[in-house]
Amino acid sequence: MAPASQLSVFFDGLCPLCSREIDHYRKQSGSERLSFVDITDATFDAEREGLDPRHVHKVMHTRDQNGNLYTGVDAFIAIWDVLPKYNWLAKLARNGVVRPIMDVGYNAFAFVRPYLPRKSRDCEASPYCDIPKKN
Repeated sequence: MAPASQLSVFFDGLCPLCSREIDHYRKQSGSERLSFVDITDATFDAEREGLDPRHVHKVMHTRDQNGNLYTGVDAFIAIWDVLPKYNWLAKLARNGVVRPIMDVGYNAFAFVRPYLPRKSRDCEASPYCDIPKKN
């Protein structure tokens, strides 16, 4: 999927679980090929990145050096492709039996994530904390 040279990982820095996972990835061999972008940082501009500001806050996004965008489970597979320790998990996630289970699990998490506690950082620091819902 993603080339092994560079991958931008867009993550929610106000989500404690998300941040812990990103911190774990940062410590892995191969992480120097990942660029971590906190989408809740006040300087982050989704539109400048070519991303939908609402969608990037709903599901995980990654982008490879060729501009290919991956979301949801595909975003994780792209990360795991870059990190040697997780190559096996990327292969497993592509399995026709395992993949639908991962999709269901991830979609369930993405649905409840907005209701989980946020980090104590002031939400006002993020221009996206109160994104109005589209009608």
